Amino acid sequence: MFVRTERLFLRPGWPEDFDELVEAISDEAVQRNLGVGEMPRSSRAMREYLGKPRDPRLPHFFMYLRAPDGPQLVGGIGLGRIEGDIELGYWIVPSHRGKGFAGEAVRAVLDQARTLGHRRIVASHFADNPATLGVLEASGFADSGEDRERFSVGRGMPVSARIYVADLEHRAPVNAANGAAMMA
Repeated sequence: MFVRTERLFLRPGWPEDFDELVEAISDEAVQRNLGVGEMPRSSRAMREYLGKPRDPRLPHFFMYLRAPDGPQLVGGIGLGRIEGDIELGYWIVPSHRGKGFAGEAVRAVLDQARTLGHRRIVASHFADNPATLGVLEASGFADSGEDRERFSVGRGMPVSARIYVADLEHRAPVNAANGAAMMA
């Protein structure tokens, strides 16, 4: 499964990506805000992680900037089943933060989630990560008023995370190619 947005190409990891993915995910700034557990930190572990069978309704993509000098890894994004919910998670390489890529990818994956039959997606953010809060709110997530404890491998301890909800039944679809709302 592939998704194209205005600036990004969201796709699965390929064998030639393993070293670059491991290097990006091993960055402490990325690990610090992961709320779903440690990501693979070796090419072998990455190969095993990406080779595991996945539920086709829970896609995981790596974000690549479509650039004239070749694709550049921007981050990763995907859906998973956590605590009984379908949850969206993402990470962005530090050099690509603050450029709107996270919001662009989140909106595209929410549209993909709707196409796959999901009606409600949750996401979370740690209190000391206001950038994720901004991305979630701008992408149509609403504060649930609920906090959950998540173990952060990068911090080495449990951390309180605020839960946000996207109601896909009442959210206008977005055209992933240009970010504009599509007519339903």
